[in-house]
Amino acid sequence: MSRVIRIGLAQINPVVGDLHGNTRLIADRIAEARDQGVDIVCFPELALTGYPPEDLVLKPQFVRDNIKALDAVIAQTAGISAVVGFVDEDGEVFNAAAFIHDRELRAVYHKVFLPNYGVFDEQRYFAVGHRCPIFEQRGIRIGVTVCEDCWYPAGPMAWQADHGAELLININGSPYHAGKRLERERMVAERAADYGAFVAYVNTIGGQDELVFDGNSVVFGPKGQMLAHAASFQEELLVCDIDAGPVPFHRPIEKIRHEAEGAARLELEVSEVMVSTRADAERAPVKPRIETPLDGPAEVYAALVLGTRDYIRKQNFKKVLIGLSGGVDSALTAVVAADALGPENVIGVRMPSRFTSQESLDDAAAIAESLGMQLMDFPIEPPHRGFEEVLSGAFAGTKPGIAEENIQPRIRMTILHALSNKFGYIVLTTGNKSEIATGYGTLYGDIAGGFAVLKDLTKTKVYELAGYRNSLSRVIPQHVISKPPSAELKPGQKDSDSLPPYEELDPILLGYIEQDLGPEELVAAGNNPATVTRVIELVDRSEYKRRQAPPGVKITPRAFGRDRRMPITNRYSSNGTRPNLKAAGRAQGAP
Repeated sequence: MSRVIRIGLAQINPVVGDLHGNTRLIADRIAEARDQGVDIVCFPELALTGYPPEDLVLKPQFVRDNIKALDAVIAQTAGISAVVGFVDEDGEVFNAAAFIHDRELRAVYHKVFLPNYGVFDEQRYFAVGHRCPIFEQRGIRIGVTVCEDCWYPAGPMAWQADHGAELLININGSPYHAGKRLERERMVAERAADYGAFVAYVNTIGGQDELVFDGNSVVFGPKGQMLAHAASFQEELLVCDIDAGPVPFHRPIEKIRHEAEGAARLELEVSEVMVSTRADAERAPVKPRIETPLDGPAEVYAALVLGTRDYIRKQNFKKVLIGLSGGVDSALTAVVAADALGPENVIGVRMPSRFTSQESLDDAAAIAESLGMQLMDFPIEPPHRGFEEVLSGAFAGTKPGIAEENIQPRIRMTILHALSNKFGYIVLTTGNKSEIATGYGTLYGDIAGGFAVLKDLTKTKVYELAGYRNSLSRVIPQHVISKPPSAELKPGQKDSDSLPPYEELDPILLGYIEQDLGPEELVAAGNNPATVTRVIELVDRSEYKRRQAPPGVKITPRAFGRDRRMPITNRYSSNGTRPNLKAAGRAQGAP
């Protein structure tokens, strides 16, 4: 028998908890793979449940139902093999991969390395696996692992390679952040070269709450060469012929043995599974397909669009509301929403106050017109006067300041949420990471909403993406990008009145939040000492505000929320001093 096996990597977009829908999705891809002559089709990690299922796994009924769903998938595998991620229960609960052949469950692999950092909490839900079955199909020995298991050189993949596996399949739910694809592909190439094996890496795509998955499934050859590459952020079936040659090929035995000795501590139990395969029908070889992956601003923008689309659609919302101020943040939010959902499903709302400039009103109108989206107007001067009158007694004798300014964004958010309640729309907030980090936003005002599209983008990244999107088609007026940013809550206000210039602020935020650098390291990197001290204080005292902000698309390795979990009540300061509690109290509603 020829030692050529046709593998399909099913890069799908499941919905967490939708066991019936995910079963249909998997069955459809199995049928598509069968039609293309695929021998073994592989699905992502926890494809049946959607990833991550979080505390659904703690519900015994959910686990039982997902196993019933696996039975339904097994029934669809006539004449084909499939690797399917699911939750297994065998005394304990496991993150598992089922190896199915011709309507029969042949073996189950249990994930060995359970990540418990960043966005991952798998040790909360799953037991550590020890099963390590080796399959043989078309004369090729095959090992299956799950996601994190691939990242450890002396892990189960090394153990499988040492037991003769020539094709190593790794199924994944690997969340996106900018730059991760290159790191991931280097790692997979290293595993292939180190073990002298073919490595097939399948990843999911889609948005799940704040996470977004980029796909970019790949196949590498035993010299670390790329054989196939799926598209970024798109559902598809990547098909690749793997030719292992007429006899077992030369492999780096010493390297494999060294890594396998390290893996021996895992006490993995190896079992052998033979898979009979029908006689070869004549089939033309599949031409290798290597899609050019997205990179840079194009990659980040695609992540924003997909993450926004899936957050809205998977919760069955139809339309979104955006407070359209005429600034670059609300403009980019509107453009992302229009690209994700269609402009007919995006409603911009202008809510001018006595401080809103005519140019801001004109810019908001120009954005709405360029996108073809609906624009509504609700001047807030009448309720603004009413609040001032109601509070006049309590505020008598005090100097006007932030409290008076923040009445405006809170009125605006009341209008947006009234429309949301009445018509079933969801409110998209427009704040960026620079503002959220420093508390430059109004609690129960512009911070409040259902989803924060730009939550993990600094202000300088917002400008970069606005320029990128305009390079595709000019939808954001240049004046919106070039004018100084302002909240327009008092005459002549500019962001720079309250914050350092963004070109100074954002590098400090990158170092402090994403790299955990201290003030000495930040100053040594060339930042102004006084600015560093000021920024750290702003970030530290704003944690309680961030906890009340909506989720948003994760773009960086250290997004606020699941990635960075700081205590709200906290008297440690990286500056070496106690936080300015009086200033923190005043800043509750910073504009």
